[in-house]
This record gives sequence, structure tokens and C-alpha cells, in this order.
Amino acid sequence: MRAVDFAPLLRSSIGFENLNRLVDFATRGESDAYPPYNIEKIGDGAYRISMAVAGFSRDELDLTVQENVLIVIGRTGDGSENGAREFLHRGIAKRAFERRFQLADTIRVTNAGYENGLLNIELIREVPEHKKPRRIAIDGTVPAIENEHDAA
Repeated sequence: MRAVDFAPLLRSSIGFENLNRLVDFATRGESDAYPPYNIEKIGDGAYRISMAVAGFSRDELDLTVQENVLIVIGRTGDGSENGAREFLHRGIAKRAFERRFQLADTIRVTNAGYENGLLNIELIREVPEHKKPRRIAIDGTVPAIENEHDAA
């Protein structure tokens, strides 16, 4: 695969130091689509990730947020509870997995719940005051922070 040169883009951009890492993450692709999941927008700045994790108990699932990456890990049991069970057909997949979701700087995980075989992870967008749009005076004085939508 050819290396991509981002120098022309970075000449007119400020603060995109991790652009190469994000492009590598996006182009890596995932070969395994297990477990299936949905990402839905449930409100203004509110999102939900729903993962189909049938057969897993709450104790076998682990959620961690580290450096803007949400990591969901599913561990299978040691097999002792399945020792007395003999499957004629096993169509419900239950295998260990690790699924990673890259989160923006403004996204925060607020809650997680497990119901009817679905792991639901609630997320919210929280934009800090210093990242909201503001007007800058041209006359050289620094005005108090004024949001764009407050001026209208």
C-alpha cells in the first residue's frame, strides 16, 4: 500500500496532529464483524451503541474508555457450565471478542445497560466552552467570549 502524503492538507490546518493515526485506523478495516452492532443517534448530541451479545452474562462483558477509544471485551466462560450440555446444533455464537470504537474528543460515555441480549452503551457530545464558536473583534481588543448563536 502506498503511503499517503498529508503535507498539502496540513499546511492550512491547525491541530490535526493525529490525522495519520486516524487514517490508519480507518483504512485498517475489520475482518470480523462479530458481534454485530448498531450506532444510532437518539437525540441532539446523544448516541447509542447497541451490540448483540446473546449468551453473554454481565460478568463476561467489560467496557473501558482509554485515550478516546471505547473498548468492549467479551470473555467466554471456562466451559464448566457447559460440561453437562451436549449440543446437537449450536447456532448462537458465543466466542471471545474485542471491539474498539474511536471516539471524538467531545464524546463521553455516560451509561451502559444489558437487556434481552443487547448491550446498550449511551454516549453524549459535550462541547467545552473554549471549543464553541465565538466572534473575534478586528479592532485588536479581545472581547469576552461571545457565542455565535448568542449574538443573533
